Amino acid sequence: MPAFVLAGARTPFAKAGGDLRRMSAVSLGVAAVREAVARSGVSPDDVDAVILGNVGSPADASNVARVIAVTAGLPEAAPSHTVNRNCASGMEAIAQAARLIDAGQARIVVAGGVESMSNVPFLVTDGLKDILTDVSRAKGLAARLAAWSRLRPRHLAPIPGLLAGLTDPLCGLSMGQTAEVLAAQFGITRDLQDKLALESHRRATAAASRLQEEMTPVFPSSGRTVRGLHHDVGPRPQQTLEALAKLRPVFDRARGTITAGNSSPITDGAAAVVLASADVARPGGTAPPLVRVRACAAAGLSPRRMGLGPAYAVPKVLKETGLRLSDMALVEINEAFAAQVLACAQALGSARFAREELGWDAPVGDLDPERTNVHGGAIALGHPVGASGARLVLTLALEMRRRGAPFGLATLCVGGGQGMAMILEAA
Repeated sequence: MPAFVLAGARTPFAKAGGDLRRMSAVSLGVAAVREAVARSGVSPDDVDAVILGNVGSPADASNVARVIAVTAGLPEAAPSHTVNRNCASGMEAIAQAARLIDAGQARIVVAGGVESMSNVPFLVTDGLKDILTDVSRAKGLAARLAAWSRLRPRHLAPIPGLLAGLTDPLCGLSMGQTAEVLAAQFGITRDLQDKLALESHRRATAAASRLQEEMTPVFPSSGRTVRGLHHDVGPRPQQTLEALAKLRPVFDRARGTITAGNSSPITDGAAAVVLASADVARPGGTAPPLVRVRACAAAGLSPRRMGLGPAYAVPKVLKETGLRLSDMALVEINEAFAAQVLACAQALGSARFAREELGWDAPVGDLDPERTNVHGGAIALGHPVGASGARLVLTLALEMRRRGAPFGLATLCVGGGQGMAMILEAA
């Protein structure tokens, strides 16, 4: 039983520490889920399950999908769970929802992802942890004072949880350093990266009205002030190549090419879609569908080269469906880093890569710039890690409907050395 995407919605995306810093992951998720369900035309009471991706699990909302679902007014009887495939968490949620429907275990499922990177906590040192533990266990004032007397300034140095989370424990490299690995391996120059970044901003700015159709406004509060946010904060209409060229490399100061300008910003946001079975989605049914989920595949690779994930996942999903990359009228690839996108494009078009890495006789195909990220990408829009996979699917589905596109591809790299790709088909 095929699964169809009925509708979806997302919050505006904003750089972490900015406009959405006072909104929790729960609040962001509730906004996206409520609007997605409202746009779908289905009754909230008919939702059978909720699956949401999230990476930085909030301490006060474990299984954040369940908290979001119930807070958003969906039935308590509908089970909810949270998935974590790092950057592909939102896409993984949609894939799991499609499998539930395909197996006949659900008719209507809400899926997506959420991330409040502003609210990833700071951690404390082991020394401070030991002292606080001893204080809590102390019996009497003297014992508590003795524990506090061990406190030194070094114990108070905070450990940014976000920095720890963006460093791969398998290879010891930060995500930006893995992008430097690909830039060196594929000979990707700083100028090429900056040009891709500039084009991301140009396209996102030009497509502002279309991107607006994906969004529902949110209303973060700061003290007594409540101010609505109605649009993405990231796209810069006045961005120039000259300004990008002035930025210093972040991850390799001496020889690097990866800068804040040609990387996706750390971002807050949420996105959700409503999926349904054919009996719900058929013309004249509860709601007309946007697209059908044709197939999804994940692949693994060296964590040091994690940004190359789409070059492994895309051929896997194409092989599963019997389709070709040239059949894809539109492609959405997450712009974690410009170098990573350019490396994937080289690999997909390379006969050597196809032969040595995939065992294919011919290249996978060319990633046509005119069909890829037609409304810009994460360099301009942002990359809220748990939500990005869902945002790619939503953006792709809406543009496929506008153009009457037969097939579309959404794909992204995944921290830890994975890639994921999903093919959507016209309904």
